[in-house]
Amino acid sequence: MKQESFEYVGFWARVGASIIDAILLMLITYPLLAVLYSGTTNVSQNSLYLITADIFISWILPAVGVIVFWCAKQATPGKMAVSCKIVDASSREPASRGQLIGRYFAYTISGIPFGLGFLWVACDERKQGWHDKLSGTMVIRQAASKDMVCDEVDR
Repeated sequence: MKQESFEYVGFWARVGASIIDAILLMLITYPLLAVLYSGTTNVSQNSLYLITADIFISWILPAVGVIVFWCAKQATPGKMAVSCKIVDASSREPASRGQLIGRYFAYTISGIPFGLGFLWVACDERKQGWHDKLSGTMVIRQAASKDMVCDEVDR
């Protein structure tokens, strides 16, 4: 295990990171969707093409982008902006590719019951959402001050 001090990243920092990521995704996907649907007067004539392209742009492209960032940098641009990273909850080493893919799909479980799985971050001792608990990950950053440091011996 690493012997460095860290802090769990809380709810509001993660909300801020999510907002940054959402804006970046919109800057990429909205222009692509605008081009896709521009000049389309008869949607039913091109519906299979449009549906396939829309699914790719709206769902697959963002999923692949997020997972690639998590695998390469342990964070999305939003998480990097708030200086945090996703790690394995037990070892604090980089999470495995399988954990990160599972974490992405576990977002659905966190979001379905009125976002309760995301709100869980605010009250959990280790600031883990349901998606973190299901995938065995947590979001941390280097400790900024001594009173926020988590003692590794206690964990």
